Amino acid sequence: MVLMVLMVLKNVLTVLKKTARRRAIEMVAPYAKPVIMPIFERMSVLSFVDCGIFTIFVRYIYTMEFTLQHTASDSKARAGVLHTDHGPVETPIFMPVGTAAAMKGIFHRDVDQEAKAQIILANTYHLYLRPGMDIIEAAGGVHRFSSWQKPMLTDSGGFQVFSLAACRKLKEEGCYFQSHIDGSRHLFTPESVMDTERTIGADIMMAFDECPPGDAPYDYARKSLDLTERWLDRCFNRYSQTQPKWGHYQALFPIVQGAGYADLRERAARNVLQYNADGYAIGGLAVGEPTDVMYSMIEVCNAVLPTDRPRYLMGVGTPINILEAIDRGVDMFDCVMPTRNGRNGQLFTSEGVINIRNKKWEKDFSPVDPNGVTFVDKQYTKAYLHHLVVCKEMLAAQIASLHNTAFYLWLVGEARRHIIAGDFKPWKQEMVVKLARRL
Repeated sequence: MVLMVLMVLKNVLTVLKKTARRRAIEMVAPYAKPVIMPIFERMSVLSFVDCGIFTIFVRYIYTMEFTLQHTASDSKARAGVLHTDHGPVETPIFMPVGTAAAMKGIFHRDVDQEAKAQIILANTYHLYLRPGMDIIEAAGGVHRFSSWQKPMLTDSGGFQVFSLAACRKLKEEGCYFQSHIDGSRHLFTPESVMDTERTIGADIMMAFDECPPGDAPYDYARKSLDLTERWLDRCFNRYSQTQPKWGHYQALFPIVQGAGYADLRERAARNVLQYNADGYAIGGLAVGEPTDVMYSMIEVCNAVLPTDRPRYLMGVGTPINILEAIDRGVDMFDCVMPTRNGRNGQLFTSEGVINIRNKKWEKDFSPVDPNGVTFVDKQYTKAYLHHLVVCKEMLAAQIASLHNTAFYLWLVGEARRHIIAGDFKPWKQEMVVKLARRL
């Protein structure tokens, strides 16, 4: 009887249009989850999940809702909320990069309470190699393993395979590579990456793709996109055949590639629409192409991507890059610059950029950043931080990394506030001038 009822529901969902279906599910999901999911759990015990109904309802009942709240009147800047099973994420948002499930030099407590991070990244390539999926699975997924209980996103590892791995070889089945750690040989396929990301358990999974260099010739970029699109289809097929392991919904974002060629970017953006995904990513930018090319490619992609789903610009970038991308309709960002540049003595502030290594700060006893939002900004002085950097003291990297991470999050928070207030454009123009200063 239960199976008959579920089959009827399946048929009803199938005939509905995608947009109508999504809205209907969003309305019934709060009521359907407590009723239907215990049935599926019972079915799992009885080994009935092979009928495919479990997959259908996990995909259609457990969705990741994005609520668009405001759009700027004089730009494409947006403010919204992405609802995940680990909590809401207010956009535009910056996602600190925790490559190995940790932000370098910063306690999770401080990432949460001081920097006010709402979502962080981990990387499939690095976690796959170390500690390995057996340990992640034994721990119960990356949230439990790392003790981070807010939303998480995992990159597919595609960029790392193509940038870090030695002796990589692309084949139709996937990418053969050697570990940058010990030289061991591995194969990433779209299917294996999806399985790995399921085991890791992040709220948002990224599709496996090839990231061509910023100066890639047109023919190379076209062939690369052809392969990425074939892999993308395999990613979504595998995604639809599997279920979340750890009791929370996992979204899969496709990645729009195409290097710096407008026709390829538009083609890629139109292709990903077929998956009706919970969100969409723009990849392969900030990899060596001129800044104006990056901005124009964002515009090409966002002209095609749906307005009711979040848009994620991968690996970008400087504070100015982020503001310009927000102005063009991007919602989500990540970049290693806050921690990497912090470890090298560079501080991003609301008044400009500081190289704390410079001797000019040797006797400056003013706070690290009078406008900063963390305890390190008020508790320590520029002179003291300069001293720590010169001495190569570990605390220097910790202070600078926390400050920079918090600044990035403050910046996108201010952008959101000004979008809602209706004065984003003039505020952005003023901030861009300040952020370009070398103090």
